[in-house]
Amino acid sequence: MSDSPAPRGHGPEAPSAPRRQAPTPAAPGADPGTSSTRADARQGESTHLTPQSPPSGRTTGLPARALADPHLVYDPLPGDGPKDVVILGSTGSIGTQAIDLVLRNPDRFRVTGLSANGGRVALLAEQAHRLKARTVAVAREDVVPQLREALSGLYGTGEPLPEILAGPEAATQLAASDAHTVLNGITGSIGLAPTLAALEAGRTLALANKESLIVGGPLVKALAKPGQIIPVDSEHAALFQALASGTRADVRKLVVTASGGPFRGRTKAALAQVSVADALAHPTWAMGPVITINSATLVNKGLEVIEAHLLYDIPFDRIEVVVHPQSYVHSMVEFTDGSTIAQATPPDMRGPIAIGLGWPERVPDAAPAFDWSKASSWEFFPLDNEAFPSVNLARHVGQLAGTAPAVFNAANEECVEAFRAGALPFNGIMETVTRVVDEHGTPRGGTSLTVADVLEAETWARTRARELTAQTAEARA
Repeated sequence: MSDSPAPRGHGPEAPSAPRRQAPTPAAPGADPGTSSTRADARQGESTHLTPQSPPSGRTTGLPARALADPHLVYDPLPGDGPKDVVILGSTGSIGTQAIDLVLRNPDRFRVTGLSANGGRVALLAEQAHRLKARTVAVAREDVVPQLREALSGLYGTGEPLPEILAGPEAATQLAASDAHTVLNGITGSIGLAPTLAALEAGRTLALANKESLIVGGPLVKALAKPGQIIPVDSEHAALFQALASGTRADVRKLVVTASGGPFRGRTKAALAQVSVADALAHPTWAMGPVITINSATLVNKGLEVIEAHLLYDIPFDRIEVVVHPQSYVHSMVEFTDGSTIAQATPPDMRGPIAIGLGWPERVPDAAPAFDWSKASSWEFFPLDNEAFPSVNLARHVGQLAGTAPAVFNAANEECVEAFRAGALPFNGIMETVTRVVDEHGTPRGGTSLTVADVLEAETWARTRARELTAQTAEARA
């Protein structure tokens, strides 16, 4: 699951294998002996390594408008040795698991910068000291003295402390710093500015912050170069790997899997009286409250459908959602010959993180594998769109494009908070979001989306959602 989920339990950790200099993967049907390597790239003018053309003029990979393409490699700093990595959101679930991966693979990765909101200062200082990070960024300026004190207690006498960046723009500044890869593990639309900064600075972007695409898809598309984005959401990392099995012309549909959350199988009527505690009891993943409730409403899956459309430029009518309670198959690609390629691992985000940081190389033993000596059952069910209307609403706002996805996302965040506070019933979340989206209407066409447009739309949506939830709370009192 995206937005920084942590799995319930991990498998054994194995020692890392040496990092190899890997060739750029050749296109299906190409001669593997002709593919370029990083060493080759150092001698050329471009850092964008493209695959060889397949025979018979067939189209390989994804179209130029696709943001993520496993057939392409973008290598901003080619060469041997560990990749320099910046981790945004280092104290969250994605960040802490990424650090675990880095510490087990020091020959592959080296962290140069860390950013966090500032709620876990002691952990941030410990991470910086353990990783020997050059720079630490914190969004809350008020915690800088506490952070400096924590760092001073960990570093030896005369040992220089890392540079500290502070304020709302600190993560954005860090995202543009000197590094090979930026892992954006920030939660929420505040991750958009760092995403744009990393892309503009020419970094490889390992993207776990889905809101960057949801609210600012056209902005991201305008900046991203071929192969520059590697998705870290478990579903989109799965699609990324499965798409490597074929060509663009052979893709029939993308199939995004959903656990179904804690309310799988319940009718809309049965959902009317569920409690906050019920909604927070996710059967598979241990996550923060907002993303857990998004999984209960399946808003999270709706956002992932929009994200899949933007990442792979596949039409919405060719992106399907299927419920898979075990969360073993993270997503699938159906090809025109009837074959379906599924990517499957036990639920653990360290695998997708390893794809984001290491591609085109795989990181041995990044996450646990299946024990095939034990019996298991894998189930798949169609999505109940009446009980969970969020996915179809997401398709609608995705097709409207413009500021509509930002309105959807912002209104949902406000409604989730209202539900947690007891001001909205569970079904009232999507009822209110739908009303806000309807009132927003169709975004103006003919103009390019700007950051100011996104911020203005979000502000309006949040204000209107609060007004409507207040009316609902008053009526229920």
